[in-house]
This record gives sequence, C-alpha cells and structure tokens, in this order.
Amino acid sequence: MQNYNFDLDIVSRIQATRGTTRLMDQLDPATTAHVVIDLQAGFMREGALLEVPDARGIVPAVNAISKALRAAGGLVAFTRFAFLKDEPAYWNVFYSRFLDGKRAAAQMEAFSPGSPDLELWAGLDVGKADLVADKTRYSAFTHGTCDLDATLRARGIKTLIITGTMTNCCCESTARDAMQLGYDVIFASDATATLTAAEQKATLMNMAMLFAELATAAEIVAVLRAQVAAKSTIPASAEA
Repeated sequence: MQNYNFDLDIVSRIQATRGTTRLMDQLDPATTAHVVIDLQAGFMREGALLEVPDARGIVPAVNAISKALRAAGGLVAFTRFAFLKDEPAYWNVFYSRFLDGKRAAAQMEAFSPGSPDLELWAGLDVGKADLVADKTRYSAFTHGTCDLDATLRARGIKTLIITGTMTNCCCESTARDAMQLGYDVIFASDATATLTAAEQKATLMNMAMLFAELATAAEIVAVLRAQVAAKSTIPASAEA
C-alpha cells in the first residue's frame, strides 16, 4: 500500500492486518459501482451554507473515474443529501438537538426538493444511465432513508468506489456501512474532500485500517483502462 503520510507504525499495523491482498487486483467492472457522494451545489458553491472549497478541486478526478468505469461496463451512482419534510423516519436528533435552530432551518431549506443547492454540481459528468439517489442521513446505507442498497444489489454490484464530500462525514459513513453490509470498498484518497488536511488524513487512516482499500484516482483509472484493453485483445471466438 502507499504510505499516504501515515506514521510508520500505522503502516506496519495495516500491512500486518491486511497482508498483500489487493481489491484492485481483483476488480470486476461489471459488478462495480462508482458512488459519488453529495457533490451538490450546497457543498460546492462559493458561499454555500455547507461549502467545502476543496470539493471543487476533485471534480476532474471524480469525472475521470466515472468515465473509465462506464467504458469498462460498470455503474455510476450519485447521492444527494436531502431534507424531506414528510419522510417517515424524521431525523429529530439531528435537526432538533444537534443543530442550532437557525442553522437547522437554513439547512432544511437549502437541501429541500426544489432548492438549487440540492442539485448535483454542474461540473460533474452525469451520464444518462447513471443513478441518482437522495439520502437523508450521512450514510447512503442507513435503513429506510435511501434506496441505494436495494438498487445496487438488484444490479449485482459487489464493489464500491467511493468519492465525494465530506471525506470524514458522508463518505466515511457510507463506506463504513457498505463494508459491514458485505460490499468491497475502494476509497479514493484524492477524489474525496473535506475541510482540513487533518480530517482527511484521519479518515484515510481509519479506512485503510478497518473499512476500505485506499487508491488514488489515477490508480483506479489505470486498472479500469487495463481491463478494457485486455478485453479488446481477446478474440471473439475465445469469448464465445
């Protein structure tokens, strides 16, 4: 594994726990989904309530992964963090107890249906066959708050590539739950973004130690392109 500027003792612990097996070496695009977490105007726009400035900078890497996976026969799915007034499982502990009243009201308004901030960022490459799933929690796999898990399972998806924002919140929450639900998870180290370098590093360390395999966008794209190239060299008779 790459160092990612982890302390040597952390690297040693990860290697001792996980050995040399790499998900990237076994990646099957047909059962892989690129899950792009919450790259919405409400996180990307300058001056937005939940602006993550560094998230704008990861868009080219996110788009490159999406393009490579589509070409290899995989699935791309986008999540949107949303506030749904009439949802059965209202998140009372968050909106009523975790947030200040004014902040809660502003966040509800920003991420309600019809709000411009709910929409996916205009710079994203969104294909006609891509999925868009709204979620009302940090994780896209919280039961009863998003239908992404059922949709992915119906399509035979087994591996997730996680990108998006915020690294240490919705990306991390989704990756943790996905792994515990039985998905293999690849966490893109340079195609996720949050507010500080310290928060980014802490999540990458947790992911590598316990929940996911880390890879750069370039590494992911290279593996997917190699899959396409290898398939194109197989004679038609051999595939029959």
